[in-house]
Amino acid sequence: MKKTDWSRPLRERLPEEYFRKIVAFINHAYSQGEVYPPEDKIFRAIELTSLAEVKVVLVGQDPYPQPGKAQGLSFSYPASFVVHRPDSIVNIQKELQSEGFDKRDSDLTHWAEQGVLLLNAVLTVPKLKSNAHKGKIWEPLTDEIIKIASDDDRPKVFLLWGGDARKKARLIDSDKHLIIESAHPSPLSAARGFFGSRPFSRANAFLEQTGQTGIDWSK
Repeated sequence: MKKTDWSRPLRERLPEEYFRKIVAFINHAYSQGEVYPPEDKIFRAIELTSLAEVKVVLVGQDPYPQPGKAQGLSFSYPASFVVHRPDSIVNIQKELQSEGFDKRDSDLTHWAEQGVLLLNAVLTVPKLKSNAHKGKIWEPLTDEIIKIASDDDRPKVFLLWGGDARKKARLIDSDKHLIIESAHPSPLSAARGFFGSRPFSRANAFLEQTGQTGIDWSK
């Protein structure tokens, strides 16, 4: 994990032994077979989006379990894979378009660079074994990242899509921040509350109301 402005609060809140366990887990997991994302991208979300710049926190489940797809950013999918994009990304693009944002590619790196923390609850996944690392090591760290973002003075938007993400609402100060909960954008649930929830325009309205610049969701 590269040193960022997340490092100090995380080290203050979590014991050093826990970080040693993370290192041991990574070394073991990546020695047993293919695991995603690449090791140098495991912590990319907090390396790309500093605590000082976070405006929106978008919580995902875990990385894509197919080769070459995971980027260390929740929901983000390489633009080079123009065929067979995940249905969730397709549905996110549909909702964006319905709100007037023309986001044509599936790579969300530009969102991260604007202050959208694209955080998965679980940071690694074995090849073709979705959520297999759930409950193994990552949740204390990612929960603490959410708490740190919530404890920060600047008002933020938390986008919680689907049952697992919505459980994170308990970690967030709802008096200070805007929490937007809905169904997950997957085909199984998008029509049951994701479509029409207008998370992107609502997020920008809140940011502007609190004196901040909205996100250019089209990038």
